Amino acid sequence: MAISGILTSQNHYNQRASGSWPTSVYVFVVAATQKTIFGYGISNAGIRYSMTNLVSNTGVVSTDTAGVGTVRSSLAAAGYGGDKAIFGYGNSGSRTSLTNLVSNTGVVASDTAGVGTARSDLAAAGYGSSGQAIFGYGFSDAGIQSMTNLVSNTGVVGNDVTGVGTARYLPAATGYGGDKAIFGYGYSNDGAVSLTNKVSNTGVVASDTAGVGTARHSLAAAGYGSDKALFGYGNNGGLYQSITNLVSNTGVVSTDTAGVGTARGTLAAAGYGGDKAIFGYGSTGTPVSLTNLVSNTGVVGNDVTGVGTVRSALAAAGFSLT
Repeated sequence: MAISGILTSQNHYNQRASGSWPTSVYVFVVAATQKTIFGYGISNAGIRYSMTNLVSNTGVVSTDTAGVGTVRSSLAAAGYGGDKAIFGYGNSGSRTSLTNLVSNTGVVASDTAGVGTARSDLAAAGYGSSGQAIFGYGFSDAGIQSMTNLVSNTGVVGNDVTGVGTARYLPAATGYGGDKAIFGYGYSNDGAVSLTNKVSNTGVVASDTAGVGTARHSLAAAGYGSDKALFGYGNNGGLYQSITNLVSNTGVVSTDTAGVGTARGTLAAAGYGGDKAIFGYGSTGTPVSLTNLVSNTGVVGNDVTGVGTVRSALAAAGFSLT
């Protein structure tokens, strides 16, 4: 879920700064994205795609939209600029750092030359009051990484930032608390982990927080309820999971919640409808196209018959304020 905060006007700012406004009046207007886009991925036969599937503000998934940009899998996506999205990095047969911007109407742009270390199996999330994003962790030709790349509110990707926290790949990430983000879980040199790393509203990644819940990788995460989030599904020791872990608006991760829906990994998730979320696609050993909707209280719904091409190792992000 992408959230943006915008000063209502310079005059309002001046009133607030001078103390002429009551302290109970807020100067930020907060808006949450209404739609979602799933994109890219790989088939059971190893065919990579660039197609996308839009999700309405009521959680209805559309049929395939012809792909734009380099076909690839194991990429990441996040909202930026308050109402747009970005797909980045991934594996096109070799690891890449290219990106594709998504407009506030869900139109995917052609490739933008990559910035930063080419890698796959990373995660991304939005943060900040003006709509920034962050890509983090992953697997490069040099091995497991903890580096990050910040994205401006105009979709410009920054150079590598030295990593903080345990290097790992196949984690998940999402925004929480209105303007912060969290990376969680993944696969390190020591195996699957459940630790998390919080991201401040200025994009600073914190050191490891001890893990809560089942250690796993290949999971997904999304925001819900306007300021909370959840991690869901994944793989632990070769066993696919359907469990979820809720995240409070202060970034506290809860213990496992019994799973709902088909256990799977390498799926994607994002917010929709302003305060709800959707998990979609993934692999149970073979790719699937089913989805699970999440209510604004974090309750995961049963499987919904899939729409669009069956695939896994894709990415998803929220977009559009309408």
